[in-house]
Amino acid sequence: MVRDTGQTADALLRRPEGLDCTTPQHRFGAGNYWAMTEVIDRRSTFAAPLVLRFASFWQDGVTLYFVYADGAVRTWQSDRRGISPLIQLGAIAQAPVPVREPALVRVLFHVRGAANLRGVVAGVRIATRAEGDHANLVLAGLYAFFAGIAVALILYNLALWSAMRHRFQLHYCLLLAALLGYTVSSSGLLAWAAPILANNDRIRFNYLFVGLAGGAAALFTRSFFEDQPLPRWLDRGSQIVAMAVPMSALAVVVLGAANLRHADLLYTLAFSGLLAIVVPTLWSAWRLRSHFLWLFAVAWCAPLVLASVRVLAALHLLPWNFWIDNSTILSIGTEALVSSLAVAYRIKFLRDERDAALTREVLARQLADIDPLTSLLNRRAFLQQAIGRTDPQQLLLIDIDHFKRVNETLGHDGGDEVLRLFARALRGAVPAAVLVARMGGEEFALLTPADRRIEPESLLATLRRVRMPFDLTITASIGTCTGTLASEVDWKALYRCADTALFDAKAAGRDRARVSLLRLG
Repeated sequence: MVRDTGQTADALLRRPEGLDCTTPQHRFGAGNYWAMTEVIDRRSTFAAPLVLRFASFWQDGVTLYFVYADGAVRTWQSDRRGISPLIQLGAIAQAPVPVREPALVRVLFHVRGAANLRGVVAGVRIATRAEGDHANLVLAGLYAFFAGIAVALILYNLALWSAMRHRFQLHYCLLLAALLGYTVSSSGLLAWAAPILANNDRIRFNYLFVGLAGGAAALFTRSFFEDQPLPRWLDRGSQIVAMAVPMSALAVVVLGAANLRHADLLYTLAFSGLLAIVVPTLWSAWRLRSHFLWLFAVAWCAPLVLASVRVLAALHLLPWNFWIDNSTILSIGTEALVSSLAVAYRIKFLRDERDAALTREVLARQLADIDPLTSLLNRRAFLQQAIGRTDPQQLLLIDIDHFKRVNETLGHDGGDEVLRLFARALRGAVPAAVLVARMGGEEFALLTPADRRIEPESLLATLRRVRMPFDLTITASIGTCTGTLASEVDWKALYRCADTALFDAKAAGRDRARVSLLRLG
């Protein structure tokens, strides 16, 4: 390769030894250049039409000189679009070799306005048109594979987000959407869909979409572990990187034509920052024993390694390679397959946590409503379920006779056991729909619709048959009243009525039931 200082193609073809074939191309800097292939093996014969395939770089235009064994030269010159008309899948330029009988011996490149970030001419190969078509077919399968997975995962995560509202789902959708855009621009599909678009503008879209994907990746990494209290500096660093990567890509888009080398360096450093925050994030998640660390590590191992390789290639520590240049789609496609499982596990874990929290809440509410000694409703829960009934209700107040003597005879533990056995018998003696509660001490209450009333005498007979500790005989008195319970005022009136009946039963000698009529007005 040699810098263009006014040489002509004829002069270079006559004296090709003036070209520098040892110095790495990127060291020459930006400008116009001449480059020539090695001598093509004349013994190779091709029955099929030939094509010239080479890498697509940021450059204003190219003129190709096809040199044949008889000294004839055929040319192809790009227009203002650059090599955009030649772009194939994989962003590889493919120019048809003019058909002539003598063998093709060399190809001379005249490159104008080369940014020379990764090189001027690379990946040059003479192939048959069938081989070019086969490469397009393989790459079409690769891009379709990723696009299908990405679209499916976007729909899947949006559906989950609508139900669960976790931020990492939206960040992952943003990441996949940006990579879908990068797939269209980097694959060459954008050049096919918009043939008037210059190749340099297509490369601008590459930078922009990868920058958006990098910012979304920073947000996703942080929000995926959002249940872990990561250090403040790391959280702030993630936010800075999430803004810096897309802003650096925007700088390439806006300032690329003026000074692409500096803009690309800023872009590369921003991506290095993205890689730099991933390691401490994973370390913090490991220290905090995150349940999702191994899933994230497995899913993002390939993308992180290949992103590091691309950074090294951008810094010229590795040579240009087609598969490094197209590693993003391959690695993210693999990541998407694993992440579909990782995100599903993450959702399952969050769902289990939510279900466990709901279960705890239900249990807590139940415990708040239940009397811990007898497992019946407590007074508060009883009133909550009772008040508001507009149809007539039968209220029964039941009080154990001489319970103070029970405590004196059996002790408080024995008294508690009597209360438990009495409550169990009371609950078992009435239908399940009847509200049964311990109102306090040895007083209990039953509430049932008046059309399904309970016979107090029958209930007393059942309670007398309950076997108590040491065969102690336990009796009870019952007061009953019927009325509505539409409001708390109604409850107070109905309770006073039933309590009056209970007092009458006690006064009449206990172990009996009395009915009182509710006084209206």
